[in-house]
Amino acid sequence: MPTAAPGCVLVIFGASGDLARRKLIPALYELAREDLLPQQFALVGFARTPMSDEQFRAECRQAAQTFARRGNSQFDPQIWQRVERATYYLSAEDYGAAEAHHRLARRLREIDRIHGTAGNRLFYLSTPPSAFEPIITCLGENREIYRSENGQGFQRIVIEKPFGRDLESARKLNDLLHRYFDESQVFRIDHYLGKETVQNLMVMRFANSIFEPIWNYKYIDHVQITVAETLGVGSRGGYYDRSGALRDMVQNHMFQLMALVAMEPPVALDAISIRDEKVKVYKSVRPIRPGQVDDFAVRGQYRAGQMAGAEYTPGYWNEPGVAPDSKTETFVALKLFIDNWRWSGTPFYLRTGKCLPEKISEVVVRFRSPPLTLFQKQCESPVYPNDLVIRIQPDEGISWRLNGKVPGGQLNIKPVALDFLYRTTFHVEPPEAYERLIYDAITGDQTLFIRGDEVEAAWAVIDPIEQGWAQSRKPPQEYLPGTWGPKDAFSLIELDGRRWMHSKDEPEPIIACSL
Repeated sequence: MPTAAPGCVLVIFGASGDLARRKLIPALYELAREDLLPQQFALVGFARTPMSDEQFRAECRQAAQTFARRGNSQFDPQIWQRVERATYYLSAEDYGAAEAHHRLARRLREIDRIHGTAGNRLFYLSTPPSAFEPIITCLGENREIYRSENGQGFQRIVIEKPFGRDLESARKLNDLLHRYFDESQVFRIDHYLGKETVQNLMVMRFANSIFEPIWNYKYIDHVQITVAETLGVGSRGGYYDRSGALRDMVQNHMFQLMALVAMEPPVALDAISIRDEKVKVYKSVRPIRPGQVDDFAVRGQYRAGQMAGAEYTPGYWNEPGVAPDSKTETFVALKLFIDNWRWSGTPFYLRTGKCLPEKISEVVVRFRSPPLTLFQKQCESPVYPNDLVIRIQPDEGISWRLNGKVPGGQLNIKPVALDFLYRTTFHVEPPEAYERLIYDAITGDQTLFIRGDEVEAAWAVIDPIEQGWAQSRKPPQEYLPGTWGPKDAFSLIELDGRRWMHSKDEPEPIIACSL
């Protein structure tokens, strides 16, 4: 049974933006549909766009109808009315204006009286990073006016990525937060942690006794993590050109996946224990010094071209908001080592990029070949190693790739897959990540959120790579849309006698053997 959610007011800064419209508002509708929103709930939008309460309610209804998980055809107006009747809006040209925060505080106290929200405030920063500092400062400096009339209730703050752009800026942002808020009040969001398959990583590892004895360097040859996107940067060119794939995807989403694969069993399934183990993983990553970057990291940049079955894609330099001589990477491949007893010498290969052939996120754990291949003399080629494939998206699920005998009078061996799909096993669509994360923030569960020292430990791995690229005269390698990145990305893994894999690879051929 889910934890009972306490009454609260959710204040979304940046409520007129794309994230609120596509993700946050639809998530609230789905929570209301599942009866997971508290009865005493209210929503306040806060943004620069002038709008009345009625206009904001109409926009929210349209967003819920258009982007909710179950689609417009199953939209239930009566369910949405639960949210709509307690939805309000305020606008201000400056997020840091004291006058605007005084207006917001007065509105929140009115809402407490009308809707019984008991002084509980959840402030959600769905804004560009430039707005974080003025909002946090105003919330902190005006803590007293944001309290309820009886002084009761919680104040929590949810912050979207990016959390800094390097270790120094992340520390400054952490310091600012800790000046006004305790760490227990801060919820740094990475939506990947809200995905069902990502959460299932821990269940798979720690609730099944077959994995722990073989989950180490003795049995696992290497780990691959792929997060691929088919689209270019499009309208996000201005933001992306200041970030790049390493900061935008690797430091957060991909490192979270790596940590869940590599972490030690936590002493308990609580926020402190789980996040302690993830921090240990980041601190165990072997540093890549700036002078070593070319040996362990590859960066690429897509040029103009035609993807199969898609429209013509302009080159990255031609995207709106991108500098004409930009060296920002749209593709990254890394080879990392985690220097601890469990993973000594086991490479973790990570790759992510724009304009790749498929939209796919998955982890492939490749196991070592048996120390003695009994079929070596009888078979025309070596028996394939085993793979464990964890698909994050699409077709969320887990697949074991094993070897089996082909029926018949001859000994022929073929890889077979033991598949688990969420959709076919549970006959439901997994909830969207933001549904779980908003619910957890309301109930105060920080397990699926990122702690301050966790952010800093991840940036400590990323910074030397960025420094190496900044010092290098070598520009990002070009790659065509619809390909799997520049040629050096293949060399990075193939020079180790391995190859990139993913769950939609063509089936391996049958191995003919003689008895």
